[in-house]
Amino acid sequence: QVQLVESGGGLVQAGGSLRLSCLGSGRTFSNYAMGWFRQAPGKEREFVGSISWSGGRRSYANSVQGRFAISRDNAKKTVYLQMNSLKPEDTAVYYCAAGDYSSLPKSYDYWGQGTQVTVSS
Repeated sequence: QVQLVESGGGLVQAGGSLRLSCLGSGRTFSNYAMGWFRQAPGKEREFVGSISWSGGRRSYANSVQGRFAISRDNAKKTVYLQMNSLKPEDTAVYYCAAGDYSSLPKSYDYWGQGTQVTVSS
């Protein structure tokens, strides 16, 4: 069992940066790939990026490639999402998830409660 808690969301102006954190609990945290997803009002949950259990593989959605970066610290049971050059269209609730390395939500078994990111123009 893994429990996940996101933090770091907030209000930022376009062009600014935020770093989200996702703190995990449970002995098996390091066994899981971690993903970040987001959901804007009235839209489906979409893939943002993922990182393998070791951190050796990472993938990103085209919409955030080059602006966002995922990292993890297994000793701290934490995964990060560094978001730079933020745009108003990045506004959403951001979720972290633990599961298999994939861009599909169904591949992830555990989810956090989400943190709101709002980018003003």
